[in-house]
Amino acid sequence: MDHSEQLRFETLYQQHLTALKLQGKRPKTIDAYARAVRRVAAHFDRSPDALSTDELKAYFAALVDSHSWSTVKLDRCGLQFFFRHVLERDWEWVRIVRPPRTHRVPNVLSAAELARVLAATRRRRFRVFFLTTYSLGLRLGEALALTVGDIDADHGRVHVRGGKGGKDRLVPLPALTLRCLRRFWRAHRHPRLLFPAPLADPATARAPMDRGGVQAALKAAVAEAGIARRITVHSLRHSYATHLLEAGVDLREIQTLLGHASPATTARYTQLTETTGANARAGLERMLHALVQHWSAR
Repeated sequence: MDHSEQLRFETLYQQHLTALKLQGKRPKTIDAYARAVRRVAAHFDRSPDALSTDELKAYFAALVDSHSWSTVKLDRCGLQFFFRHVLERDWEWVRIVRPPRTHRVPNVLSAAELARVLAATRRRRFRVFFLTTYSLGLRLGEALALTVGDIDADHGRVHVRGGKGGKDRLVPLPALTLRCLRRFWRAHRHPRLLFPAPLADPATARAPMDRGGVQAALKAAVAEAGIARRITVHSLRHSYATHLLEAGVDLREIQTLLGHASPATTARYTQLTETTGANARAGLERMLHALVQHWSAR
């Protein structure tokens, strides 16, 4: 960009950041939407306010080839926000780019597989973290952000703060998880965090464990446990929901525990339970048995 173009872009970019804050967007959303504007400006080497529909179509066609659909979707939303709230112009984004809707069935661990994974986790901080994440049904960020003050031992519950959409919720705290957390906390005695970064001064450290380190530790434990499926930290949350459903917990209650806004999101776990699978298999056998009887009669 030449100097005048750069100045115009920087002015618009700052307006974009201000609008995102005034709209109450979450920090991760602000980062993603801001990155979308920076990316398209770098691609064309000019301020994106003068881009035409054809240029945007060509840009997204290239983006589809080089990035995942989740990135494409975030960039579309970020640019849509930029045009609507900064440039005060509307675009028909469906005609420009429309990411496909996917409905993937998540991978879950059985209780026996989960036990093998925990046994294969060498470091105690990761083993306690995985147990806590599973037994409370937490997202990775929610588990990392847990503090000492979030634990309500008297009432047997945990206050999960700032979940998806900025929502708080209360979840039951199993006795086993409480005992493990207490023993683990006595080992590091951080004044605030339950899972602080290791090798840090307990009096001054502010950061929790590294996300990448947690994910790498689970990947290594899953491999050592001999599980070939793709299992992530979020799979522990999927397993929690599935196991609760198998234990007879009402679907509406599971929705509350997970913090889902829509019951349809929680309902997908019904197809993952062994009970549901067994019922389906039994029904299918009855159907085929009836078919064979009718066939024989003919």
